[in-house]
Amino acid sequence: MISQQHEIMSRLLHFLDVDAYGLRRFILQSIVEIGEFTVNSLYDTVSKQFDVSKKVVASMIGYICSRLGILRVNKASYRSPKTYNLRKEYADIAKLVLLGPISHDRS
Repeated sequence: MISQQHEIMSRLLHFLDVDAYGLRRFILQSIVEIGEFTVNSLYDTVSKQFDVSKKVVASMIGYICSRLGILRVNKASYRSPKTYNLRKEYADIAKLVLLGPISHDRS
């Protein structure tokens, strides 16, 4: 389990290291704060700070879910939207990574 947590931390650090505009950090911070969300609810939060489309937010959620592996997906029924949850076992790692320095200046 320790090596798996180390791998998740490494992936999160890389995810934030290539964050040129602060969007990735903001999305990850929002996920940590909210805990459970849908694409629409996260888009509503992110669009208040960044000029992004819903597709960009959905794509970022998909990346976080599949590549980083810190989200759990639930779908109550065929017609209901997917609900995403931050996995409890990775919440502390995500918080720790977010406490690190803000991404490098890429001017």
